[in-house]
Amino acid sequence: MAKLPAASVDMVFADPPYNLQLANDLKRPDDSHVDAVTDDWDKFDSFAAYDTFTKGWLDACRRVLKPAGTIWVIGSYHNIFRVGAINMGFWILNDVIWRKTNPMPNFRGRRFTNAHETMIWASRDADAKGYTFNYEAIKAGNEDVQVRSDWTFPLCTGEERLKGNDGKKLHPTQKPEALLARVILSASRPDDWCSTRSTAPAPPAPWPNALAAVSSASSARRNTPRPRKSASPTSRSCRRRRSRRS
Repeated sequence: MAKLPAASVDMVFADPPYNLQLANDLKRPDDSHVDAVTDDWDKFDSFAAYDTFTKGWLDACRRVLKPAGTIWVIGSYHNIFRVGAINMGFWILNDVIWRKTNPMPNFRGRRFTNAHETMIWASRDADAKGYTFNYEAIKAGNEDVQVRSDWTFPLCTGEERLKGNDGKKLHPTQKPEALLARVILSASRPDDWCSTRSTAPAPPAPWPNALAAVSSASSARRNTPRPRKSASPTSRSCRRRRSRRS
């Protein structure tokens, strides 16, 4: 991300490490192993270390955003409140709840099932004007009803899940296309520059109906390449209309 010019990006979608603080192997009641987030990129020595890391990537995102640009940050209860409190000068526009239709159950039965994640949507500055919000478009796609701040989508499964040659999933927290599509369609315009800061490895090709700019980083600690223009259906249809008019 340090290689990107200042004020060059219209929207950032950030998926930072959760910092789950898993001390032991997670198992089901039948003693079988749970494929949880145990990667090194999610391990920090302390909350102070995580906060320092968070300040670094938030500052980098703020530097590359245009004055009217916005950022989306997704996280669980383990990290999202720390990210929101650190802030780094952003102005929070909404918090959006992603309610999962198929969440992982709570195997120990000592807490409520963690069935949602929170997204923070924020402008670069408190007095930012002209940020993109396609209110009418997403309302029209929701049976002409205002889209609320609680979104219901299933976890990323099936053919959408990226897997390696061994058949195992490439990343434990891959986000569903439908979630990303709504983010992009609601807060960006055709030909906007969009960038991701992600813990997930890049897929072999751009995700359909989502960002064409996907981070190649295996964690937010690595540099992000220059993003490409959004390849959403909206963008393509607008280009077709322009060509017909010309």
